[in-house]
Amino acid sequence: MSIKRAIVIDDERLARIELKKLLQEFSDVEVVDEASNADEGIEKIEQHNPDIVFLDINMPGKTGFELLQELDAAPHIIFTTAYDEYAVKAFEVNALDYLLKPIDPKRLADAILKLNDVISASNNTAVIHTDHEVVNGAKHLLGEKDQVFVKDGERCWFVSLGEIRLFESVGNYAKVYFGNNKPLILKSLNALEERLDEKIFFRANRKHIVNLRMIEKVESYFNGGLMLELKGGDKVEVSRRQAVRFKEMTSL
Repeated sequence: MSIKRAIVIDDERLARIELKKLLQEFSDVEVVDEASNADEGIEKIEQHNPDIVFLDINMPGKTGFELLQELDAAPHIIFTTAYDEYAVKAFEVNALDYLLKPIDPKRLADAILKLNDVISASNNTAVIHTDHEVVNGAKHLLGEKDQVFVKDGERCWFVSLGEIRLFESVGNYAKVYFGNNKPLILKSLNALEERLDEKIFFRANRKHIVNLRMIEKVESYFNGGLMLELKGGDKVEVSRRQAVRFKEMTSL
């Protein structure tokens, strides 16, 4: 039985105490830390890389949703709140569960069971990697199994990087293509390129990074370049310079 490492983030001290007390009933869950606000919560998440975060939504300063927006990659999230009006939005971002305060022990047990099922199904691949995580002096790259939180206005999603077929530069923003969605995020393409595994995500030109797993067709194009057709029908030109690198990467 693997131990799931948890962090509790809630601005109410008594609520944190009560939840930690309830979690003592689960021998496979260990609360490794707690936080009383979003900024402190971000630090704790980056420090511990937990499997699960029990996250309050309505906190002073920043909400739980705003906390998630600042993470490079997201752990499993179980929202805990006294307000049921956030439920729809919570499930729109694929939160694992949504518990209303005061937390019912049976509902908490159901949420932990769901966590165990999800982790088992994903073979423990839902891991946080942050800008502060360094391996042998280098930043740990984000791979296709990592889950990221994407927010555009009032809409937000949890999405595995492997589901993203294309990043497109739009000034200081980047448009993220997955499914039928194309939200804008406040990250430059250069910043994204530094974090993405180049074995999976390829810089095709000045404006585009493509997921190599999502390429369906490659054709010769003008002036020695290439034209890639991705799943979903998007077409991306590979510059002449990058076409040479692409052929080196993809040939036997």
